[in-house]
Amino acid sequence: MQLELDGSQPSGSPDPLPPRHELEAWRKRIPHQIHFGTSTWTYPGWYGQVYQQRYPEHGAAGKMLAEYARFPLFTTVGIDSSFYRPPSPKTLASWARVLPAGFRAVSKVWDRITVHTFTGKREGTAAAGTGNPDFLNPGLFLSDVLEPFRAHFGDHTGPFIFEFQTIAGVDADPDRFAERLDAFFGLLPRSAQYAVEIRNAEFLTPAYLTVLRTHNVAHLFNSWSRMPSIGHQLDQPGAITADFMVSRALLRPGRMYADAVEAFQPYDRVREVNPELRGDLVRLAETAMERRIPAYLIVNNRAEGNAPHTIAAVARQLAERASGG
Repeated sequence: MQLELDGSQPSGSPDPLPPRHELEAWRKRIPHQIHFGTSTWTYPGWYGQVYQQRYPEHGAAGKMLAEYARFPLFTTVGIDSSFYRPPSPKTLASWARVLPAGFRAVSKVWDRITVHTFTGKREGTAAAGTGNPDFLNPGLFLSDVLEPFRAHFGDHTGPFIFEFQTIAGVDADPDRFAERLDAFFGLLPRSAQYAVEIRNAEFLTPAYLTVLRTHNVAHLFNSWSRMPSIGHQLDQPGAITADFMVSRALLRPGRMYADAVEAFQPYDRVREVNPELRGDLVRLAETAMERRIPAYLIVNNRAEGNAPHTIAAVARQLAERASGG
């Protein structure tokens, strides 16, 4: 079957990737500071693409991560489970054992620190609508997130993502949000890398970008339901706020998460090509190359249906441009 990197395969057929030697050749032509990875890695649907053996749906995360890290295009990975609870020291140590030297993960910060108002889904219905007393609690971040990662994940610790889900109503004040970020990051050590992912488009203000730049914190370029495109974000004056870049290609703007899950499972093939998104990721990589700074480009299956395939398409474009093709 002919590979179609610029279009989806017919329904019912697999979505093959190029042979590994070709992926390796593309990777060699892309500067080393450009890091590709996916939002988590435990997808059995990637059998025959990333994984050469079948894994059970649960209980094989360590073995899958070891094979994931050998895939030619991947030099980072997004740890999403840490959003729901900090990984235990045992889990962090088990991941560290299977990763090669220099392989750094992009890890979500525990939502106990980033959720502004409880929804009641995990805290119990009685908590719904109440404010989170640990919102932007620097002490909790240091004790429950940063210190365990440093102790048990060591050199594999890359940027920490502070994902702020949509804040509604009178609390959606851009100036107040920027002020709170300023106070929070002013209390964190600069020896770690931090990135902020916002889900409120109105928070993308000059004041917000100035605060991040003051603390060398990256604005995370995200493709999400209620956010403008990555390219639009990149076009904002001063959008690059740190000496590294982070991006997460999650959803096509305007699409809801549940709709993408229903449309794209089991994530074994591209279901819907998004040329604009691919072009924006190429722009991000080239901007990082021009500035000679690292860029962590994370892709989710819900962007097009199959994150490895999306990354392969972007890598091919970058490799062809690097060689003048």
